[in-house]
Formats: sequence, structure tokens, C-alpha cells
Amino acid sequence: MTNDARRSATRVATLVAVPVALIAGLVAFQALKPAQPKPQATGPVTMPAPPLDERQAAVCRALLVRMPEAVRDRQRRPVTAGHEQNAAFGDPAITVACGGEMPSFAPTETVYPLSGVCWVADSTGIKWTTVDREVPVVVTVPAGYDSPGQWVTAFSGPISVTIVPAHVPSGCKQA
Repeated sequence: MTNDARRSATRVATLVAVPVALIAGLVAFQALKPAQPKPQATGPVTMPAPPLDERQAAVCRALLVRMPEAVRDRQRRPVTAGHEQNAAFGDPAITVACGGEMPSFAPTETVYPLSGVCWVADSTGIKWTTVDREVPVVVTVPAGYDSPGQWVTAFSGPISVTIVPAHVPSGCKQA
């Protein structure tokens, strides 16, 4: 093969290889780049605000002051009613409702001691209620969130330092 033929073959190979390498690099970059987080809603979350007696209102206000600004990557959002007793985080919203009637549950129901607070979950695992505090707190974790108990645990800290234990069920061991 002559030098001219060799140079011509090298040029053709280069003209083919460079664009193929660039395309392969772009495809790899797109495939490996981290997924962009889905934008989360920031508007108010609709929540009811049932009336509270004076003691419940004072306890709930103290609790809401201790609520974090975010739970994991879920930012706190405003609520439509009861800002002194309700909180919401993320999209779809995890909600926290303080106050109301003491929960009733069967003595055979599973009680989950999570970070010093005892919780009972409804049959769907969506609604979690404290069962060992003088003022009950209900946390609702929407379907689609993995391991709802782990999300609920994020609220046990503020609850345990704000709301006095009372009516501790036999299935709940305090740490």
C-alpha cells in the first residue's frame, strides 16, 4: 500500500471514528447523568382544623414550633387551616395533625415504638397515630412512599420532647 493510500485510509477511519465516538460519549453521558428531581408542589395543603381545647392548642403550638423545615428532601409546605395544629411536607404531602380525640384500638393491634413514641398504623399503613401521648398526633404518609414507618419516625423526636407520655399501652416499651 502506498503512502497516499495509507493516508487516505487513515483519514476515512478518523472521519468515521470521531463522530461515532462523540455520539457514543453523548449517549453514555445522557444515560449516566443523575435524574433530575421531580419539581415538588409548594402551595398550601388542604387540611381540616377541628377545634382544640386550651391544653391541646398549647401543646400543638409547641409541637409545630419544633417541626423541621424539611423531612429528607420533602420541604415544609403551608396548610389551608389550622397552622397552629397542622403541618405538611413534600408532594404528595405527608401531613401531621395534632390534637383531637384519643385513638381507640384493639388490645391485639400492633403498636410500633419508633424513636421513643408509640404508633398504631391503620390497615393501609397510610395513617399513623400516636397512642402514648396526652395529645394525639396523626401522621398521614401517602401511598407510594416506601417504608411509611421510616417517614413517621422523623416526627417522633419533636413529639417525644414536646408532648407528655400518657396512657402508654402494654405493647409499647419506652426506651
